[in-house]
Amino acid sequence: MGIVAGLDSSPEFTRIVVCDTDTGAVLRQGYAPHPVEGRPSDIDPQAWLLSLGEAAGGGLLEGVQAIGVSAQQNALVPLDAQGNTVRPALVGGDKRAQVAAADLVDALGGREAWAQAVGCVPQAAQPVTKLRWLAKTEPENAQRTAVLLQAHDWLVWQLLGRPLRRTTDRGGASGTGYWSAATGAWRPDLVELALGHQAALPEVIGPSEAAGTTPEGLLISAGTGETMAAAFGLGLGLGDVVVSLGASGSVMAVHPEALADQSGMITSLADATGMYLPVVTTLNAVRALRGTAELLGLPDLESLSDLAMKSTPGAHGLVLLPYLEGERTPNLPHTAGTLAGLRRESMKPEHLARAAFEGMLCGLADALDVLRGRGVEVRRIFLLGAAAELPAVQASAPSLFGAQVVVPQPADYAAIGAARQAAWALGVSRGALDPRTPPAWQGAAAQVLEPGEELAVGQAVRQQFTAVREQTHPGAFRP
Repeated sequence: MGIVAGLDSSPEFTRIVVCDTDTGAVLRQGYAPHPVEGRPSDIDPQAWLLSLGEAAGGGLLEGVQAIGVSAQQNALVPLDAQGNTVRPALVGGDKRAQVAAADLVDALGGREAWAQAVGCVPQAAQPVTKLRWLAKTEPENAQRTAVLLQAHDWLVWQLLGRPLRRTTDRGGASGTGYWSAATGAWRPDLVELALGHQAALPEVIGPSEAAGTTPEGLLISAGTGETMAAAFGLGLGLGDVVVSLGASGSVMAVHPEALADQSGMITSLADATGMYLPVVTTLNAVRALRGTAELLGLPDLESLSDLAMKSTPGAHGLVLLPYLEGERTPNLPHTAGTLAGLRRESMKPEHLARAAFEGMLCGLADALDVLRGRGVEVRRIFLLGAAAELPAVQASAPSLFGAQVVVPQPADYAAIGAARQAAWALGVSRGALDPRTPPAWQGAAAQVLEPGEELAVGQAVRQQFTAVREQTHPGAFRP
């Protein structure tokens, strides 16, 4: 059918890929950082447009017939009645809003009430919580706020020339805290609870629908959040789980139905295809590795991995509960980490290094068990993040997770997912594709690791971790 583009506006940069519509092969790409210093909590959305223009320079989009937009999640763009920004966009995991999150939980009647209402419990990063913060700390700006958009909604709207119709997709909507994945509907009452009054919300369009066409005839697809776009770019399906190794960790699965979780451990998101992405988060992943490397005087994670490989599974009985920043899974917000099993023979640097990797992965395996306990199929696990390349991670992950582990080659999966969405919308608009079936693009090139004979050893390491967790925090974890 030709060529399409995918645009990913992340917290720090814009990346654009131009892909072959039929195969998904990346033909051209562009990149530009946002013209801002660091990662501020407030940013003028015009910065996103400036980096978009720079990334698309040099004729990058020549011949492109459709564009998909992926963008950072949780960015709230409040507009006034004329469509102008009331204040800079509120972005990132905004710690200013932590008190507002607790306020909102209480205002609706607790964690269970929120889980039932929208499939998640308010966190500081979410737009619903930022609305509460706005109402409490900037009441004049809150009063002027008439329209609520997220980053990808705002970018799509700008690309289309700011039409009267504003759109979003179910993936982006599901992260706001005022859209229910279970019912597929906005909850304007929760906007009012947070902001103090009603505000206009964008129309939620289907995964293969177009948001519109530019005056030049360029089709713009629905767009979505970065997480959903990356899942779509990876080609995930039922039975696939993504474990993301950032400073914190997350475990996300593809599932055919929305999961409401009374404890609030599961955040119920929607994906970019019509299915759902239940997510369980841990606060401590790579930050536990970095802390251990600093403690041991090592310069980087590669050195920590090399040291850990000199130990053996189980780290001579040394167990690290890596709850350095408190923890969400299990829900222990005010706890600290624990190092157990200290004996004379285990007090060696390589055993502590090994315990750090095993502790991080066992914490993520706990999160995986939350999803398994709710009937989520786990056939293979995609391991993402720079730490996924470390030998100590790859040596332990398959046996600790009890499943095949896939380590995709680094690529711009969110931008590729946005391009795939554009190809879908373009194909549907021309009658060449089924609106229920996305284009079949070539999967990500990846390394595949099997648990094999190490499975029993890995499960013994998990039992050792579980015993220490139960002894230290009895009853805290109920998957």
